[in-house]
Amino acid sequence: MAAVTLPRLSWGAPDSAKTALLVHGLGSSGALMWRIGDALANAGWLAVAVDLRGHGDAPRALDYTVGAYAEDLGTTRPHHGRAWDAVIGHSLGGAASTAAAASDPAWTERLVLIDPAILVDGRNATIVRRSQERAFADNRIEVVREEHPHWHEQDLELKIDAVTRASAWAIEQTSAQNQPWDVRDDAARLAIPTHVIGADPEVYSLFTGPTAEGVLAANPRITMSTVPGAGHSPHRDEPDETMQQILEALS
Repeated sequence: MAAVTLPRLSWGAPDSAKTALLVHGLGSSGALMWRIGDALANAGWLAVAVDLRGHGDAPRALDYTVGAYAEDLGTTRPHHGRAWDAVIGHSLGGAASTAAAASDPAWTERLVLIDPAILVDGRNATIVRRSQERAFADNRIEVVREEHPHWHEQDLELKIDAVTRASAWAIEQTSAQNQPWDVRDDAARLAIPTHVIGADPEVYSLFTGPTAEGVLAANPRITMSTVPGAGHSPHRDEPDETMQQILEALS
């Protein structure tokens, strides 16, 4: 597979000593990682977010397997060319970051995975597919606000922008081409400290139950915390608690 060059945007001073890569989820964009970028910049980091292939301003392609997303991330490096101090990935971004870090332990010093899509099958696969179909079918701000009444106004605006600029075909193919969608073996091979920030199972979480238990049991380098009251996007549902957990994971 051929990697594509991913567009970037950043928060923080270019000469910051610590660099973090922020990787969004399916149907999202680098800009929607703004809350994390802002928090890291205020903590002295340079945070760099990318648009994944088929999303935002990134190039379009034919391959939308998790492996292809991971290949793009693996060729994305800090300005100094060394390892990222941290990579923070949400959902699809968490799965692709896991695969990239498993393939190249020198890519990042540590991982933080926000409700990562490590295994998506059965009921969860249907939920993910239907959620994306709804987003593309009606992208009005009042519809997004009704579904997510507690989101910040900028999250609402940027979610609409992300859906507008993403390729609907790429989103469809991400589900279609990942059969199975399963990076548990990659998670088991991670050789760097990895912390999962999980969503609340009482709301909705991809990384919970037997999937979470199996991944944690298979690799002692992986730890986990949960954001109470947060659904699949904790950084938008419960941003203050999520930012605190991210900063604690990086300390």
